[in-house]
This record gives sequence, structure tokens and C-alpha cells, in this order.
Amino acid sequence: MEGIAQFGTFASYALKKTVTQEIRHFYYLYLLLACGVSRLHAEPIFIDVTQSAGLTFEHTDGRSGLRLFNEFLGSGGGFFDYDSDGDLDIYLVNGAIQIGNAAEFKPTNALYRNNGDSTFTDVTDRAGLGSTAYGTGCTVGDYDNDGDMDLYVTNFGADQLYRNNGDGSFTDVTTQAQVGNANWGTSCAFADVDGDGFLDLYVANYAAYTPKHDTRCEERGVHVYCGPHAYPAVQDTFYHNNGNGTFTDVSTLRFPPDLIPQHGLGVTFADYDADGDTDLYVANDQDANFLFQNRGDGNFFEVALIAGVCYNDMGKEEAGMGTDFADYDNDGLPDLTVSNYQTETNTVYHNHDGTFFTDNTITSGIAEVTHGYLGWGIRFFDYDNDGYQDIFVANGHLMDNIALLEKHVTYPQQNLLFRNLGDGTFAHVIAADDGLALKKVSRGVAIGDYDNDGDLDILVTNCNQRPDLLQNAVGTQNNWIQIQVVGQKSNRSGLGARIKVVTSTHTQYREVQSGGSYLSFHDLRAHFGVGKSEQIELVEIRWLSGNVDRATQLAVNQRFRAVEGVDIVPINLKE
Repeated sequence: MEGIAQFGTFASYALKKTVTQEIRHFYYLYLLLACGVSRLHAEPIFIDVTQSAGLTFEHTDGRSGLRLFNEFLGSGGGFFDYDSDGDLDIYLVNGAIQIGNAAEFKPTNALYRNNGDSTFTDVTDRAGLGSTAYGTGCTVGDYDNDGDMDLYVTNFGADQLYRNNGDGSFTDVTTQAQVGNANWGTSCAFADVDGDGFLDLYVANYAAYTPKHDTRCEERGVHVYCGPHAYPAVQDTFYHNNGNGTFTDVSTLRFPPDLIPQHGLGVTFADYDADGDTDLYVANDQDANFLFQNRGDGNFFEVALIAGVCYNDMGKEEAGMGTDFADYDNDGLPDLTVSNYQTETNTVYHNHDGTFFTDNTITSGIAEVTHGYLGWGIRFFDYDNDGYQDIFVANGHLMDNIALLEKHVTYPQQNLLFRNLGDGTFAHVIAADDGLALKKVSRGVAIGDYDNDGDLDILVTNCNQRPDLLQNAVGTQNNWIQIQVVGQKSNRSGLGARIKVVTSTHTQYREVQSGGSYLSFHDLRAHFGVGKSEQIELVEIRWLSGNVDRATQLAVNQRFRAVEGVDIVPINLKE
């Protein structure tokens, strides 16, 4: 494997300098055969429990038949504990009917309450979250620091902020809070970028478009969905939290004044340069990607090109969909992954030294599998609790008639799981007859331990279908801990807190994040698989405020609550 990796490094360099896309694809196929990266599992790894869990939600993109430009992006969802009962609930975003019987049928977003027994109950009406807008993305965070999770939803049209009332219901406070972004919002995320203890909000925007002025696009005489450059990009939106329940749009103040708008889709925050503040990465569709380096005061430099994460290893912009920051090699620095269009491959950027990333897509074993799929939601997570973060990516084509143009390509596609081998490479995991074998038109991915059994489960959103809730069937074969953070001087959600966990065999790092993947959000509890280790030697939490909390000699297979400046204590899994 080492020889192949060395050859891959040389070939990657050569490919930058010379040849065509066809030769690059041939090289990917060679590596697949030479490395034998796929791993076949006879036993189920993830079990599809959508029906038994009671998730009856069904997404619609409008299905106009006209291939309107805003139909193909799909909608997201996520896991969060909206009622603070210790169980993860599920929120799902829906599209809307734009042509025809729009007055007769109004699809809504949906909130499902976790009953604590691996089933869910639809509580949308009671919670007041049944928006009928054309929804796309969503994220959560305690923007008002009152102890419960609030919800932000992006739409094709004005976005919506819902304040959690603490009694199982939400109030739409968009107008009062002044966050009704009127652009076409996609992925979004909360983060405290200036360290003032209040969560700010970033919204990626896609394009200036209205269905009334839709352009018909054709390829070889076939009516297809238009590409992103058929409509002009618009500037993303950044809201600063004023600390009094309102926000100020500072989009033109916090970022470089000469920043050219791009077609934004994926958003992820992390302190990639380890300087104590929160940085931002944005994946753009067929445009250069953004890496915004925090200057320490909530203002940003755009450094994607000089940091090596603007383009792929051939110096070409790609159709970035989803993205995620995480430390996949346990060296203390957050790495990046980006999902891209079919034939482009998903990208893995390794954080070299906090200032520069190297494109390790080929040598990591990701390229040779993903170049045949169109990726959307993507997430680093440790599915088998072995102490290394793996990758899950949701796939599905955007053209419902793609088979007319490419006979070997299908509209529904299989999702992909890559197991981290602990040496900087990943193996494609194939399991027969389980949740990984489903073929749908997937979009968003959310990760969380919804059944509180100590391993991470998957929620996948699908276009014009029900979502998939995939229950982890193998993670509890290894040990784990989970840490729920509560900020005091820092923001109450603990977003941006950097957690270090040390055992006799591993040292791991996580940052508490809102957003990531694609149009979706994840369980805010930090999850660590620790393999066969039977004790946690050290937990260290560095808060955005600069405070550092530590605990030693902790038991495994426990959930802990960490209150900033107070203590790190175990909590009952059934609380």
C-alpha cells in the first residue's frame, strides 16, 4: 500500500501538469484494482428503521415537469434535542408546489419528537414548525443563550428563525430578529466568530433566480436542469448577533470588499489554524471555494487559494455541494472534505500545518470510488468507535433523465461509507442487504446517536421520497464517550469548543459545530469512539472564551455534561 501511495503522489503531480480527464479516470480505475480498497461485510452495518421509527414525512421538490432551476437542490434536516429530554428529535425540511395545484396541496416541514423507545411522533403542529415555504437548509443553536435550541431554516425566498419557547413550541421571530435573508439560502450555520458569547449566523446563497424567468437548457437535444452559471451568483449573508435578540447584516463589513459572489452550497466552521478563533469554509458550485480566516475580531481574510483548498489538485474549480471540517488523522488539526459532481471525485484536503492543506484525494483512497457518483451530504464520523473518523456521503443525480445522455448513470444512486484505516487512507465499505445498499436520490446527511446506545446513526434526506433513518448495528462493539457542553462565559451551546480526549491508544480532537454536511445539522454532543480502551486518561476542553477545563480517569461508555468553569460529570443516559 505504501508503494501505491507513493506512486499516487507522483501521478497526482503529473496529472496537474498534463493530461486529459479521461486519463485521470483511467488512473483512478487502476488504483481501485491495484489497492483493493473495498471491504465487503456480510453482516448489516446500518439498518433501515425509517418505517418502524414512524417517520412518514415525504419530501417534494414541486415536480413541475418543467425542470425549474430551484427543484434539484433538495432539502435538508437534522438531529437536535428540542425539548431537552435527553433524546434526539428530528427536523425535516420540505419543498413546495410551484406550478399547478399549489393551493390544494401545501407540503410542510416536519418535527418528530423522539419517544425514547426508538420511535418518533409527529409534533409539527404543536411545535409551530410547519412552514409551507419552499425550504432548503437548516441549522440549530441557542442564539439567545436561554438554555434551549433554536432553529433557523433557509428557503427559496425569505428565511425563518424560530425561537424555542422552552415548552415544546417555537415562535417565528424572523422579523424581530432581522434575519429574513431574502436571497435563495442553502446551507447555514451558527458560530461565535468574535468571541462575545453570542452566536452569529452565516447563510450561503445560491443564485438570483425566479421561476417566472426560468431558462430552458438542453444538452444534445435533451431538456435538462440548467447548470449554476445559467443564473448570476449572489453574495452570501452574514448576521452578527447583537446580544439582545436581534442581528445585524454585516455581510459587506466582515469580509473582503472585493469578494466576488459565488454559488454557495456547503458551510462548515472550525479553527483550522489553531489560533483560538473560528474560521469558515464554503463549498461553491462550479466556482472557486472560500476559506475565510478569522482575524481574531470576527473579520475575515479570504485565503482559499494560498491555503490550497480553492480548487482540486489539478487547479480546477469543482461543483462543491457539501463539506465538513474534522481531524481525521488525529494530529490536532482539522482537515476538510468536499463532495462534488460525478466524474470530479469527492475531495480530501489534509491540514498540513495550520496554514496549508494538501489534496490527498487520490492517495487517501477516496477518488477511485467517488468519481462515479454525484455527492451531496458528507460527514466525518466514527461509525465503528475505533478512534478514527470515517466518511459517509449521500449520492443522487440531479437530472431525472440522465440515462438519456449517459446510459451507465442512474438518477437514484447508492450512498457511500468509507472506513478510516488509521494510516491516512480509507476503505470503501460494502455491506449486502442493509441501509448502505439503498439507492435513492439522496441529498442531506445528519449524524447523531438518536437511540442513545453509544454509536452514531445516520439520517438521509431524499428528493421526492421519504428520508432514511439508518440505525448503527456495529458501533457498540467498541467503547465510547459523549460530551455535552454548556458554555457560561462562552456561548451557551458551546459552539467552537475544542475537546481533546486521551486514552492509552489514541489522542483525539473534536470541535462542537453547528452545520456542516449539506443543508443539514448534527447532534451537538461530541462523540468519541475509543476502541477497546477501558478508561479515559484525560478530557480537556478549550472554550472560545479561553477557559480550559480538564478531567482525568473517566469511565468509558458514558455521557458527560461539561459546564464551562464548573465540572465534567456523568449524566444518566435516560435523563
